[in-house]
Amino acid sequence: MPPEAVAFLATISVIGGIVLLFPVARALAERIRGRADAGTREEIQMLREDLLGEIQQARREIGDLGERIEFTERLLAKKSQT
Repeated sequence: MPPEAVAFLATISVIGGIVLLFPVARALAERIRGRADAGTREEIQMLREDLLGEIQQARREIGDLGERIEFTERLLAKKSQT
């Protein structure tokens, strides 16, 4: 068999293999990506819940500080009046 024919058949075989295996590789990549997305979504949801809890705690603490400031202002106002 002439070397040109061997090169031609090899090229055709490689191109055919790529054409046939490309959909399989794409489907496999989609499955892998889907699994990663599910895990990432769960992790993001957990982080979101943690952040919301911390924000609520910070709001409570800010409210408490506001009440303390008001109490201190009232005490200072009473002392300055007497």
